[in-house]
Amino acid sequence: MTEKVQKILSRVSCISRRKIEKMINTGSIFINGKKALIGQRLNNKNLDEIIIMGKLISIKKIDFKTKIIIYNKPEGEICTRYDPKQRPTVFEKLPFFKHNNWISVGRLDINSKGLLIFTNNGDLANKLMHPNNKIEREYCMRIFGKINKNTMNILKNGVKIKDGYASFKKIEAINDKKSGQNKWFKGILCEGRNREIRSMWNKVQCQVSRLIRIRYGNIILPKNLKPGHWLELNSILVNDLCNSISIK
Repeated sequence: MTEKVQKILSRVSCISRRKIEKMINTGSIFINGKKALIGQRLNNKNLDEIIIMGKLISIKKIDFKTKIIIYNKPEGEICTRYDPKQRPTVFEKLPFFKHNNWISVGRLDINSKGLLIFTNNGDLANKLMHPNNKIEREYCMRIFGKINKNTMNILKNGVKIKDGYASFKKIEAINDKKSGQNKWFKGILCEGRNREIRSMWNKVQCQVSRLIRIRYGNIILPKNLKPGHWLELNSILVNDLCNSISIK
């Protein structure tokens, strides 16, 4: 049975498919002595040697097991491995993983906090992030500004932001009876574009003062998971998540 080269390489190297594709395009990946090509199909049994960025990659996958950890990101941390400004990153708090790298399933900006998911399975990470799979992301949002029914309808129907139109699948007020211009809302999106929620509220003359992700797919941020701490998911939750998007 053959598979696309991006899928195989992502699985054996624990590098996301997007990064694998960039490396292939720059000629940084060799398979059995030849440069890899985007879209080519390979058989796992015929892979004798894989070299990525000059490093020989082990292709023994007998003991491979999908692992998923969740992390409660505090404000002030960024979601990149290395930062030239030396700001704290989420990867500094994650557990050491011998022979593998944690792949981040989406990101949160430096001023946002809440649920982040990390896995060693590149295929799983790619499918969880891909917009075609419409995985729900749920957020709590504290908003400053004047909000009425028309505002809510606009956000549900869609507003034009920098990279296209965006809308909430569902949005509702929390503690709506409270007075003042700072109000809390819960909202659900099925994609994760950069600063998407902040851009949507800006379009209706409102400002996000707090943004917390509380759910991604079937994974809910536990109330007892403190900011800056992580938790590994048990096999039942891992299997449920994989089955929801047809990952073996």
